[in-house]
Amino acid sequence: MDSAHAGVRLVGLKSCTHPAASASHSSEGTDLLTGKMLTPNQISEFKECGVLLGPKVYDRRECEKLRGRLADVIAGRSETRPEATRNLLGTADQVVIQIINIWQADTLFREHLYHPLICQMVSQLVGHHVVRVWHDQVQYKPPRLGGVTAWHQDYPFWPVIEPADLVTAWVALEDATVENGCMWMVPRSHLWGIHKRGIIGTELNDFAPTPDVASLPVGALVCPTPYPVPAGHVIFHHCLTWHGSPANGSERGRPAVAVHYMPGYTRYEPERTHFLQRHIAVNPGEPLEGQFFPTVWDNGPRKVAGN
Repeated sequence: MDSAHAGVRLVGLKSCTHPAASASHSSEGTDLLTGKMLTPNQISEFKECGVLLGPKVYDRRECEKLRGRLADVIAGRSETRPEATRNLLGTADQVVIQIINIWQADTLFREHLYHPLICQMVSQLVGHHVVRVWHDQVQYKPPRLGGVTAWHQDYPFWPVIEPADLVTAWVALEDATVENGCMWMVPRSHLWGIHKRGIIGTELNDFAPTPDVASLPVGALVCPTPYPVPAGHVIFHHCLTWHGSPANGSERGRPAVAVHYMPGYTRYEPERTHFLQRHIAVNPGEPLEGQFFPTVWDNGPRKVAGN
């Protein structure tokens, strides 16, 4: 159902046709070959929309390998452990398996952090020649049981780093579709600042976002838009872009890996606590870098640390 408040328009999921969404769904990026850069139009689309569907970065065989390694980590068969593994929803019939820093548990996922095409595109999107990793994240939704990831923004959950210029590169390891719980986003929402400490609000009956419209800028168009991603492709979103994903009631899982990349000028500025602080070795106000926050691009690709 559509509604309006103080010049803000909240559009229902089935009737949303955001004028910016068609741009960020553009197929221009899907035909890029390895080594080619994003076009100026694509960079402009990202700045306008806060989301951009990028090219294919893995072929079918590479996706199969990564899915197998993901299954090993979930089953506890990896040589080492990731930073954290848990069911975000905490119930047996509603499951979202979250893994933080799977790169610590598997060499293939460590190599993924340094993917030269992804890192090059992130460098373009953040507008800086140095790119580092804040952390990676898996949210796996198993067949039939995959639960809802509520509408949120990422950055407010990272209260130890500034500024809010991070970009997430989310790679589908299997086709992410509307049926198996692909991500939904609200184009241009990254321009509205931090909303309710990052928790947008979610209507569980139809997955619609339930924001505090009184706090949104006049003229804001809240238009939830699905972003299906073919296997092996990457999609980028800004750390303030509203996003979430509905339940997976299909017969296929939704495996994917996200890396939260930060420009080289990102500083350690602890306002509250974060569980990764135990790995931070720099002083407040200094650029965040170190063993657990590797530099993956510096005017070009970097060698994979630890290999």
